[in-house]
Amino acid sequence: MVASVTVGETMTAKVYIPTPFRSLTEKQARVEVHSGTVGGALDELAARFPGLRERLRDAQGALHGYVNVYVNSQPIDDLQGEGTALKDGDEVSIIPAVAGGDIFTEEQVKRYSRHLLLADVGPLGQRKLMNARVLLIGAGGLGSPAALYLAAAGVGTLGIVDFDVVDHSNLQRQILHQTDDIGKLKVESAKESIGAMNPNVNVEAHNMILDSTNALELFKQYDIIVNGVDNFPARYLANDAAVMLGKTMVDAGINQFEGMVSVYQPGQGCYRCLYPAPPPPGAVQSCAEAGVLGVLPGIVGSVQALETIKLILGIGEPLIGKLLLFDALTMEFRTLRTRRDPACPVCGDHPTITALIDYHEFCGIPQPPELVEQRAAEEDSHVREAEPVAVGAS
Repeated sequence: MVASVTVGETMTAKVYIPTPFRSLTEKQARVEVHSGTVGGALDELAARFPGLRERLRDAQGALHGYVNVYVNSQPIDDLQGEGTALKDGDEVSIIPAVAGGDIFTEEQVKRYSRHLLLADVGPLGQRKLMNARVLLIGAGGLGSPAALYLAAAGVGTLGIVDFDVVDHSNLQRQILHQTDDIGKLKVESAKESIGAMNPNVNVEAHNMILDSTNALELFKQYDIIVNGVDNFPARYLANDAAVMLGKTMVDAGINQFEGMVSVYQPGQGCYRCLYPAPPPPGAVQSCAEAGVLGVLPGIVGSVQALETIKLILGIGEPLIGKLLLFDALTMEFRTLRTRRDPACPVCGDHPTITALIDYHEFCGIPQPPELVEQRAAEEDSHVREAEPVAVGAS
C-alpha cells in the first residue's frame, strides 16, 4: 500500500546525484527536493536542471533501463515504483549503469548496490575495485576470509598462490574449503568457492611453491599483496619481494588467541623495520604446533580485506605506520605506532639486501620434506636457481 500524502504537504528529501550527472547539477552531489513521491522528486530535478530529464527518461517518459533509483537503501522496484512516498530526511539515490565510460551490467548494479549508495565508493569506487588486481599468499585461515570478502566486494582479479591440498584439520578455520574438498588442491578449491559466490571475479590460481626464483615475477602482476603465510621464511621472502618491487603489502599473523595486522607501503617501513631478525628456531610456535582458535583468522583476515579495500578506494586511514593487535580472550584491540628504520637492510637509506636470498638459511629453519623433494627434482632437471620457501597458510 502506498503511504498517504496530504495534498499540499511539502516533503524535504535529498537526491544523490551520480558523478556522470553532476555536470548538470552545478557539480552538486546531493540536491534537496520538496516532493511527496519519488516521481515528483525526479520531475522537480528535471525542471530545475536542463538536460537531466534526457538522462533519466526516454521519449515516452519512462525511466531508462540503465537507471536504477533507490529510497534510502531499497530499490523503488521493491517498493511502489515512482509512486513511492517520501518522508522528511529520506535520501533518493540515482544509480546509472555508467561509470567513467564503462558500463555496469544490470546484475552488477544489483550486486553492488550498497556500495554504489556509499558516497566514498559510488560508481567510480566500484569501478576501481573491479579493475584492481590483488594477490593473496596462502589459501588458508587468513586467506579464506580475505578472499571471500574481497570477492564479495567485487575486486576484479584475485591471484591465489598455495601449493598445499585441503586436509581435515583445515576445515576448523579455512572457510574457503568444504568437506568434499579434502584432498583437492587449495587453489582449485578456492577458485570454485569464489566463483560460486561471485562469477564476476577472475581468479588466477597459482599452484606453486613461492620461492626466490618466482616471487618477483609473480608479484609484478598485482597491485596489492595480501600476506597470510604461517612461517618466517615465507614472511621475510614476501616482505623483501614487495619492497624491491615497490608493492604495498597488507600483512597479518595469528597464533593461538592473538592476531596482528599492518600495512607496509613503499617508503614507509616494512616487516624488517619491525622485526629485523627472525626468532631462534623453536622460540615461536606455528599454528600447526601451538593451535589456533578457529574464528580468530576470520576476524584478522577480514581486517586484511578491509585494509585492502581502503587502499584500492583511497579512503580512510589504512594501517600504514601502525600495528593493530587483537586479543580474542580479552576482546581487546590495541594500535601501536611503527616507523621506518633508516638502517633497514631492505628499505633503509642504504640497503644491503638487494636480491632475494635463501630464507630458510636466514631463519635457521630446515626445509620441509616436500620442499627437499622438490629441490632434488629441480636439481635433476637443472632448473633450480634459489632455495624454495614454503607458503603455508595459517
